[in-house]
Amino acid sequence: MRTLLNVIWLVLSGFWLAIGYAVAGIICFILIITIPFGVAAFRIALFALWPFGNTVVRRRDAGAGSALGNVVWLIVAGWWLALGHLFSGIALCITIIGIPFGIANFKLIPVSLLPLGREIVPTGDPRSFAVE
Repeated sequence: MRTLLNVIWLVLSGFWLAIGYAVAGIICFILIITIPFGVAAFRIALFALWPFGNTVVRRRDAGAGSALGNVVWLIVAGWWLALGHLFSGIALCITIIGIPFGIANFKLIPVSLLPLGREIVPTGDPRSFAVE
């Protein structure tokens, strides 16, 4: 079932959202000082391509550097990507079949805004049961 959901997701919105993250990652790599943001963008791009069966959890070892980096990310690229998820989610919720995919888009908004200090793990991973 996850594979079917992921394939439908890929066709409806995953491909375009992943391109948005990839563009943000390339820009971050070009600016050199923002390479950690580029790594995070590419990590989330893979998650945006194939989200069902994975979840995002907070890393317990993330510190003040991640918090500061998230503020910079939010200003530079996070809000653009969050708007992409918002508009895509609204568009998908117009149809009954698209509602689960729209909800999945809304669930990706927090990680698009604040990606540092988070980790993408399989749903069955014990870390996915950690309380945030």
